[in-house]
Amino acid sequence: MIFEISLVLLALISLLVVRLKDLLYAVIVMGASDSLIAFIFFLLEAPDIAITQVAVAAGLSTMIFIVAIAKTKRMEE
Repeated sequence: MIFEISLVLLALISLLVVRLKDLLYAVIVMGASDSLIAFIFFLLEAPDIAITQVAVAAGLSTMIFIVAIAKTKRMEE
């Protein structure tokens, strides 16, 4: 039951990432979806992949995106 709820929640969060207009918020929500993917891997009894998912996708990639967004100018018209 928790597996199906996690998959539905992942689909909703992924749609939210696509629909967000602010890149910083989208990257933060994407990091949350990566953490949820890691949780799903843990439910599938693959803890090594779950740890790698948290470290690389949710951690490192999110930080790289945030640094890249921070180095750009945010102009609104």
